[in-house]
Amino acid sequence: MRSARSVTTFAAGAASILALTVGGFGLPALAQDAAPPLVQAPQAAAPAAAPRGLAESVAAVVNDDIISTYDVMQRMRLLMATSGMQPTEENLPQIEQEAVRSLIEERLQMQELRRVEREQKITIISTDPEVDEQISDIAQGNKMTADQLKQQLTSQGIGLDTWRAQIRAESSWQSWIQGRYGSRLRIGEDQIKAYQRRLAESAAKPQYQISEVFLDAARVGGMQVAENGAAQLIGQMQQGAPFPAVARQFSGSATAANGGDVGWVSQGEMPAEVDAALEQLRPGQLSRPIAVKDGVYIIYLRDKRAGSKTAIVDLKQVASPLAADATQAQVDAAAKVLNDLKPKITSCATLEATAGKVDGLIAGDLGEAEITDLAPAFQDAAGKLDVGQISDPIRTDAGLHLIAVCGKRQGGANAPTHDQIENRLRGQQLALIAKRYLRDLRNQATIETR
Repeated sequence: MRSARSVTTFAAGAASILALTVGGFGLPALAQDAAPPLVQAPQAAAPAAAPRGLAESVAAVVNDDIISTYDVMQRMRLLMATSGMQPTEENLPQIEQEAVRSLIEERLQMQELRRVEREQKITIISTDPEVDEQISDIAQGNKMTADQLKQQLTSQGIGLDTWRAQIRAESSWQSWIQGRYGSRLRIGEDQIKAYQRRLAESAAKPQYQISEVFLDAARVGGMQVAENGAAQLIGQMQQGAPFPAVARQFSGSATAANGGDVGWVSQGEMPAEVDAALEQLRPGQLSRPIAVKDGVYIIYLRDKRAGSKTAIVDLKQVASPLAADATQAQVDAAAKVLNDLKPKITSCATLEATAGKVDGLIAGDLGEAEITDLAPAFQDAAGKLDVGQISDPIRTDAGLHLIAVCGKRQGGANAPTHDQIENRLRGQQLALIAKRYLRDLRNQATIETR
């Protein structure tokens, strides 16, 4: 059973947060494509963390596990320090809500991991040395030592235990999801070919290199809350908060872990509302909040390029040889034979055997070729047909032809490899599994906010 009451405003604590100078933790500029570091050295030292006050109280209870107002204040400081957001009276409620949500989710995750460890007698939760190693990696990415990085956080009033707890929960949960489900997932060749086919079919369309923040309406408390939150985040990013850092802390998408980086997309890969917004953006621009069925997107358009016709098709053909100067009656007779044959060809696998039953026809495998390298008459048919479809008779100087498209994929230097596609599909499925898993834990839990 779940109950909810209004979250405490923490007036005194909010005032202390407003006094912090968190802008010094800003990340690299939005236009950078490389994975940004977590924090940079601040321009000015900030007040040290205040000791826990006597007014500390319970902010939430998750299955009898208490989240204190001190925990929430610490997480708010951490969110701002690592996202580059400047605290204002307008955005503090959003930051507070995100702090509470993230703490509740981490409590649910850690409770589940401890249960699994007890029942299965295995170790899942990251150890102190493993957390230390991750901190060292983060510091190295910021061209700092671990001690320097810790000092920068503590100078902003952030207890190291708060940061370590976030790292421990995130890494442990990811390891558990990957370990439990990763080996069971099977990405079939049909899924990979379908993905390649979609890429090939959209190859001629404009392509966009984007980053995203997605606010899940179900997670944040409804569409209105998501839209208001997106507007607040956009305002912060326009004032300098780096997009990758904001995405890491606030996005509900699977891309949050890598700063919201989606990569290159074509029309049809994102929701229709996002496609429409992309058409209006120029590289370097942020979108307005984009409402979709289950939440709100913020899109940052990093780059744009014209589509190319570099699609590779795998073709088979049935040909009825005809001289270039054949009479119309001969052409019509050959066309009738091919039109009669066409519905009998049920797949590329049966094409040659089916055509072999008709005298005078030649069937064969043309192999893979770029559409632009095909004869003009074949280009049009190969470009329009979907995989598994067969053309109407096509006239060339050599005769009449039926063309069957047996495969289609994107070509060129920008085309993802087979392994890259497989890894992307696997990552998407694991992210969906993790989301459902956490949703089930939340639904089964007793959660009270005060």
